[in-house]
Amino acid sequence: MTSDTLRTALPEYVIVIRMLLAIVLGAVIGFERELGNRPAGLRTHSLASMASAAFTLIMIEIFHEVQSMQGSPADPLRIVDAVTAGVAFIAAGTIIQSHGDVKGLTTGAAIWLAGAIGVACGIGYYLVAILAAGLAVLVLRLLGWFEEKWLGKDVED
Repeated sequence: MTSDTLRTALPEYVIVIRMLLAIVLGAVIGFERELGNRPAGLRTHSLASMASAAFTLIMIEIFHEVQSMQGSPADPLRIVDAVTAGVAFIAAGTIIQSHGDVKGLTTGAAIWLAGAIGVACGIGYYLVAILAAGLAVLVLRLLGWFEEKWLGKDVED
């Protein structure tokens, strides 16, 4: 392999930061899910976020590679569509129906959000990623408490 085959459009340290941030922010949501003993926790959310970041980083690299070739069209939004579909498929797997009740819907939504956070990290939108993770924990904790306390719901999702 020559050094040209290992060259990336983004500096290596940027790639590392984006991947690590995706893992950490996915873990933040996963930790909240673990506290409630939910079906998907630290590893699932971290991996969903990291995979989304990896696909997004790959998209950036492919886009730069294709752009360097004259006349080659590239549509970077296709990767967002693919990541969304893949993460939604995994999230849907956490949703089960039992005796007329639907369980795992919130966890599925959290995994979907972890994917979006991964995309935001991969593209370098750190503020969006950090804000989304923080607000996710706030929504999961605060609204979960509100549903239990004021609406009398047994929050198991």
